Amino acid sequence: MNRIYLDNAATSHPKPPRVIEAMQAFARTLGASPGRGSYRESIEASNILSRTRASLCRLVNGADPNCFIFTLNTTDALNLAIKGTYRHWSGKAEPIHVVTSAMDHNSVLRPLDSLREDGIELTHLEADPDTGLVDPSRVADAIRPHTRLVAMVHGSNVTGTIQPIGRIGRLTKAAGIPLLVDAAQTMGHIPIDVQDMHVDMLAFPGHKGLLGPLGTGGLYVRPGAEQALATTREGGTGSLSEQLSQPDQMPDRFEAGSHNTIGIAGLEAALDWLHEEGVQRLRWHEETLMSKLIDGLDSIEGVRLLGPRNLEDRCGVFSLVHEFMDPATMATRLEREHGILSRAGLHCAPMVHETFGTIDSEGGGGALRLSIGPFNTSTHIDHVLEAVRSISHSGMETAVG
Repeated sequence: MNRIYLDNAATSHPKPPRVIEAMQAFARTLGASPGRGSYRESIEASNILSRTRASLCRLVNGADPNCFIFTLNTTDALNLAIKGTYRHWSGKAEPIHVVTSAMDHNSVLRPLDSLREDGIELTHLEADPDTGLVDPSRVADAIRPHTRLVAMVHGSNVTGTIQPIGRIGRLTKAAGIPLLVDAAQTMGHIPIDVQDMHVDMLAFPGHKGLLGPLGTGGLYVRPGAEQALATTREGGTGSLSEQLSQPDQMPDRFEAGSHNTIGIAGLEAALDWLHEEGVQRLRWHEETLMSKLIDGLDSIEGVRLLGPRNLEDRCGVFSLVHEFMDPATMATRLEREHGILSRAGLHCAPMVHETFGTIDSEGGGGALRLSIGPFNTSTHIDHVLEAVRSISHSGMETAVG
């Protein structure tokens, strides 16, 4: 049985072949740590970091390649942004209020919750229960004199809902409040312009839409925004080693310790592939598959698709629930009977499922998620729709019987 991978929201698969080739080449011919030597291999390792930063900068129209900080993943980047903001303001003995939304992932919700006992105040904005969209006016209404950060997901990892970040960014810029955006489900999938959208910090994974390896990611920090962001990890940088304090210069200020250079070598190759293909062209391809999937799922009796129906408001993440079958059973049957790889459950986003009324579904709660990537095809979607229709029909018959 052919296997169809539809869990790209967790990590993309397959990768462009050049990604693996670049990592193998690094392991075989370089293997050195960047910034830790003056010999050729170490210098070339440093060049890999520099080229990758420049490629990321070009991808999202960043202000400066050195504004891109390498992290382990999006969660690591979000923790740096959230806890670095907290550490900065708490050091000034200032009150701290943060605005986020019910559509956000646990990688935002949990770091914020961990700071509650330290006195941080939180506002979780409600979202529309049909689309998952957050009204920008709610953001404006939630801002207080001591609001220090607005943290907002760009694309939902459950419903695919794309939030109006540009409109929210104009509001936060006018209020003088940093906007942190979680781009885990959108970076590489849809065009992003951090300057046009007024994004102060953008957290992103290297291993999802960017098609790089696991263990890579980053945080873009707008020039000047680092002044309100304290370090959360200090250590060796290969620069200014004579001083005991962490360097102030970017990106060394936030990059303590040795890099995952072999992974970043793979990420550089993946970004080269993305630039060649064009993010907008890849978006058009995904929109074709998305439209087919929406129409097909909406026609299957007993199936409810979560989130918006218009393509402008969503990315390629789809979650569904069945009237008579729990998500875990559906996921198991899709794999065993049809070779389709999906994900069932709460997807580390409990407030999203509360918003859509799926938190307490039978079989553990949540929904069945299908998430597409650039290597999925129209034939894959045909097979998925046929499989979901078959499983749904048998589930309906069992319930009636």
